[in-house]
Amino acid sequence: MGTSTSTPAGTSTSTSTSTSASTSGIPTIDLCLWRAGCPQARDRLATTVDRALQQSGFLMVTGHGIHGGLPDGIRDAARAFFRQPAEAKMPFLGDIGQYGWSGAQAVAAGRAESAETPPDLVETWSVGPCPHHTEAGHDHFLPTSWPPRPHSSGLSPLPSLHCLIADYTHRMRALADELLQLLAAALCRPLDFFTRHTTRPDWTLTLNWYPAITVTGAPEPGQFRVGPHTDFGTVTILDRQQGKGGLQIHTEEYGWQDAPYTPEALTVNIGDLMARWTGDRWRAGRHRVLAPPLDAPSEELTSLVYFYDCDPHTLVESLPAPIGRVSHPPVTARSYVRSKVAEITLT
Repeated sequence: MGTSTSTPAGTSTSTSTSTSASTSGIPTIDLCLWRAGCPQARDRLATTVDRALQQSGFLMVTGHGIHGGLPDGIRDAARAFFRQPAEAKMPFLGDIGQYGWSGAQAVAAGRAESAETPPDLVETWSVGPCPHHTEAGHDHFLPTSWPPRPHSSGLSPLPSLHCLIADYTHRMRALADELLQLLAAALCRPLDFFTRHTTRPDWTLTLNWYPAITVTGAPEPGQFRVGPHTDFGTVTILDRQQGKGGLQIHTEEYGWQDAPYTPEALTVNIGDLMARWTGDRWRAGRHRVLAPPLDAPSEELTSLVYFYDCDPHTLVESLPAPIGRVSHPPVTARSYVRSKVAEITLT
């Protein structure tokens, strides 16, 4: 069954069962249909994406080609690192807003919304491209110092975090560019409308480790694993685990609700730069990660968060009407994102 909807260009097209929507109105789209190249299927996907990004800023994506064993391997290696005492992790401490390990008390995401929230209950390991990376140098990451190869149950070594992340980020970048092409189609723009600005983009992969309440202690009033916020860049691709202290998404229609979850789907949301670029036609996806639950004291979760921006000196200007609805002052991509990161930094 389908319904007639309007695209940004004002043409009418029909939705189909190639996508499904959760009770919160966040659809699941199958990228296999996009890759198949059928114009009608692509139009239907573009219409679904446009509607979802107007309503919530979120999508669920299947058919992405990322085999589950890769993120699972990253989680295993990362947990072996994160579960060590703080003193063992200190040699890998990175500057805030840079790369490496970041311990507790480091950030409060809610402060990006001018809310005086307590520090987030999360530890992170973040990587990004070297300043002079090239197309042939995807595996040259900052930081330059990495945790040693961990052992699993003291028997055999797990794959190194560095090796796993090199593979994962290479795949994520290709996926992010594919999603940007889909987003361009959703605005009836040329497919390279965004990707012409991602020849040497800024990006960050952050592994978020949410320790159990037995590690963090009881949360303070108003404290979250990650406080309410919107992301700062263009698109974010999230591989997450389901839990009681998990991801929630905010929409005007439904308020705060648990994010839909299926194991094979990645969660995708747009950030502030993309919202500005579309003249607020699309909204940056507002979200939070709940505090560790009192009734599940052993719950720990690990999320893989790939933040994709664009080339550092890209001037992001709002699309005019009829696509855009608000004309924001132009901003330079890297300087804007860094200014937002500074707002949430505590140490």
